[in-house]
Amino acid sequence: MDTAPPPLVDRFGRVHTDLRVSLTDRCNLRCTYCMPAEGLNWLPKAEVLSDDEVVRLVRIAVRRLGITSVRLTGGEPLLRRGLPALVARLTELGPEVSLTTNGIGLARTAVALQQAGLHRVNVSLDTLRADRYAEITRRDRIADVLAGLAAAQAAGLAPVKVNAVPVRGVNDDEIVDLVEFAARHGYRMRFIESMPLDAQGAWDRDKMITADELLEILGARWDLVPVGRHGNAPAEEWRIAGTDTVIGVIASVTRPFCGGCDRVRLTADGQLRNCLFATTESDLRALLRGAAEDSAIEAAWRRTIARKGPGHDINSADFVQPDRPMSAIGG
Repeated sequence: MDTAPPPLVDRFGRVHTDLRVSLTDRCNLRCTYCMPAEGLNWLPKAEVLSDDEVVRLVRIAVRRLGITSVRLTGGEPLLRRGLPALVARLTELGPEVSLTTNGIGLARTAVALQQAGLHRVNVSLDTLRADRYAEITRRDRIADVLAGLAAAQAAGLAPVKVNAVPVRGVNDDEIVDLVEFAARHGYRMRFIESMPLDAQGAWDRDKMITADELLEILGARWDLVPVGRHGNAPAEEWRIAGTDTVIGVIASVTRPFCGGCDRVRLTADGQLRNCLFATTESDLRALLRGAAEDSAIEAAWRRTIARKGPGHDINSADFVQPDRPMSAIGG
């Protein structure tokens, strides 16, 4: 009879069961709040983990470290060639596997991903206006995103979650419209406070729509019933009274949830991060390619989590923005 592995626990007693795996740092959008118009210096292919390397690390995470949930991220993970085959290999290991995407390639891949065992998707969509979408992302692709959402829903990748980052003077006038859109189509709407993870270092706290502001806007339109937070999930949720519509708010800046954080992140080039805002990383790729035993990789992983701090310092004068932007870290 198999026994459960010792938990992946830090010095504050937080047990880590959620692994975010970035499959690429590349993206087919150029969102103004994420990167410059010309894009970034992408990782050379040789530095990106192969499918076999990703599978081995996830296998170690599941069987030796107690990871139960794996979220595939990017960049844009749908740019990864052969993604359904990789998803199938990961789901065979036993964890729940989900995907965060900009949705552009989802219409043509949703069925294959569902058949491979993918459980659900989160799709980024900051506006319903085609002109505004093109302005924010520097690409005229909103029709592809809407088609991708519908395809994911039809394929059974539910609940389909729609993620939006409201920014003052950019799209904050669409908060109610986005909720109504999601409710109409059976999606689950989530709003995320903007965070200092852009490549340009141009994040402006004054342009961030806070959780309190969001709830004031939504509360003026609907009667909101608190649902709370499911386990260690990052989103606080509210249900519109008399309906099944649930709205989530991820307030990483103004309502940090670091005390219950159960996440660890693996970048596309095999660097392990114990926090989204970490300024140091552990090189698991070097261990993989140096013929290290699984036990050595497990030990390195546990040391990294043991060093995890109590929380991020966004609201402190001592905060230092990570060298890597969100597109390189993985969401």
